[in-house]
Amino acid sequence: MRDYAVKISSQLQLEEKYVKNVITLLNDGATIPFISRYRKEMTESMDEVQVSDVRDLMNKLIEIDKRRETILKTIEDQDKLTPELKTKIEAAESLTELEDLYLPYKPKRKTRATVARDKGLEPLAAILMKQKEMDIYGKAAAFINDEVPDGESALEGARDIVSEWINENKRARSLVRHHFERSAVIISSLVKGKKEEGVKYTDYFEYKEELSRCPSHRILAMRRGEDEGILKLSIEPDDEKVLEALEDLFVHGVYDVSQQVRMAVQDSYKRLLHPSIENEFRALSKEKADEEAIRVFAGNLRQLLMASPLGEKRILAIDPGYRTGCKVVCIDELGTLLHNETIFPHPPQSDTKKSAHKLSSLVQMYKIEAIAIGNGTASRETERFVKKMRFDRDLQVFVVNEAGASIYSASKIAREEFPQYDVTVRGAVSIGRRLMDPLAELVKIDPKSIGVGQYQHDVDQGKLKASLDEVVESCVNAVGVDLNTASMHLLTYVSGLGQQMAKNIVDFRNENGAFTSREDLKNVPCLGPKAFEQAAGFLRIRNAKNPLDNSAVHPESYHIVHKMAKDMGVDINKMIADEDLQKKINIQQYVGGKIGIPTLKDILNELVKPGRDPRTKVKVFEFAEGIYKIEDVQPGMVIPGIVTNITNFGAFVDIGVKQDGLVHISQLADRFVSDPNEVVQLNQHVKVKVLEVDVARKRIQLSLKEAEK
Repeated sequence: MRDYAVKISSQLQLEEKYVKNVITLLNDGATIPFISRYRKEMTESMDEVQVSDVRDLMNKLIEIDKRRETILKTIEDQDKLTPELKTKIEAAESLTELEDLYLPYKPKRKTRATVARDKGLEPLAAILMKQKEMDIYGKAAAFINDEVPDGESALEGARDIVSEWINENKRARSLVRHHFERSAVIISSLVKGKKEEGVKYTDYFEYKEELSRCPSHRILAMRRGEDEGILKLSIEPDDEKVLEALEDLFVHGVYDVSQQVRMAVQDSYKRLLHPSIENEFRALSKEKADEEAIRVFAGNLRQLLMASPLGEKRILAIDPGYRTGCKVVCIDELGTLLHNETIFPHPPQSDTKKSAHKLSSLVQMYKIEAIAIGNGTASRETERFVKKMRFDRDLQVFVVNEAGASIYSASKIAREEFPQYDVTVRGAVSIGRRLMDPLAELVKIDPKSIGVGQYQHDVDQGKLKASLDEVVESCVNAVGVDLNTASMHLLTYVSGLGQQMAKNIVDFRNENGAFTSREDLKNVPCLGPKAFEQAAGFLRIRNAKNPLDNSAVHPESYHIVHKMAKDMGVDINKMIADEDLQKKINIQQYVGGKIGIPTLKDILNELVKPGRDPRTKVKVFEFAEGIYKIEDVQPGMVIPGIVTNITNFGAFVDIGVKQDGLVHISQLADRFVSDPNEVVQLNQHVKVKVLEVDVARKRIQLSLKEAEK
């Protein structure tokens, strides 16, 4: 394999030796979380983003080299690979440059140029390109035959060949690309007769914007409109300037022969170059829009997965409803279903007395510590009903975002977990578990169903899945996983495991009981040394004999901690429990071999608080009283809300009615904001001012900056 470290280090501004180490680790099967957490000395403490950048650029360079090999072989098979051409192909640094060099040799379908060549007009085309012939019409007459009836037909065919040559000219294509980059605008127009059908695309019926400035959400919106047959899109540079530049490149002189070349230039641009480069820029703009949309989705997903957990509490969870009632479940500290019931506190039954009695009994019977209410239909009414009740203990009531819960409840995972219960019970359990640990529950749901993206169904689905899976893996490993309680689905995302290994672990746990140490992992079928190395540091065992098994200290570093304790004259438990002892540790004296200061600092941090959860604890949120539907919302109100989605153009906020309101990016702060994430985060509790309410269109415009005033 070619050495890519020099090029990668140059492009990413990273030291070459550390890039080489990352490439070696990746090629050896190391995961990104493992590399960034446990190989800091080898990478100079590169974070996950930097390691991912190295991997992505390496894959891109490999893709270019594979294409290079194919092109070289294809041209060589045609006996047309000259030393000069080979040098150019080997020096090409992008797929675009490679394809431009390959274009003249690419097998072609029948074109106007190939037809002209078959008629013997290529020599005449060569005469045109030289532009030295004074009597081009007289010269053309020599090419008249059975297939070429007159001189004008001969010149027309020759121009077709010249047009193709111009299209295949690397300088010409680069020139046209340059003008597309500098001046291209994206133009959207309404398809005739589609006005009523495409009312949601009204903003784009007559729309024009510089392509380089057009944000991803607008590009994706217009492309969706085009896919639905509502809009017609085009990307246009300044044609006049492009043609002027092409003519400067190819037209030399003022004779009739030069005029023929000018005609060929105009034809080549209109018929070949413009459509070809426009398609390139359509694909490029789509790719960039996809990348940005995926970045936004991935960022939102990370925030959602890292949302504050309540922790291991006994939960009463309610999936609210009107006619079909509210499904109530009680779950224990580990998320095990203890009881399920349906109550009917709302119309049409309105059996509030019986419902209240039932809830009180369940709270007492199952020693409930908190109540979780899904934020769907009848959520606010259920919250009001529950908060009016008096229980035998103090209970916190949380409204939980239930997006995707219905997807989970009908999934294979849910059926395997609760084969004897219907979707309503499974959905309510999911709501309760989300309050306890959002990450552990949300990993069971396809991220696209969680509803925190923008145009997620319009982007490249393969790239979206890869990106979101990477986010899930990153979050799972950042938090760590309890080896004895984690579901198979959660274990799947642990560094080095995967689905089959996760299943093997759960099966082994079911057959042999709880793991008592990380070393027990080595007894799991098919879990070899490499998988153990990658996974062990991210797995936790509470109440293990060795307290380090419940920390992020990797087993490969246990000997260092033992040496620290020995040097202090205490056992490990004593050292972990005594912060004063930890402060006396001089990490410099433990540097050696593969262990450096970064790893030693991580070890000390873990000793302070073994197995610490990087997430903050969840806080109770309360919506404004008296606001339950959009008709209750009035301009000028300043009310509390929860950020539910973040896009490039602003943030959506739940204010306690069915429709989330939008805080446009211009209303986030009293300053210019380029990225809404600078100001808000998912699940953040905010105060917003209502600017406008459109009941008919179910739209609410909100302001964060006005609320602060």
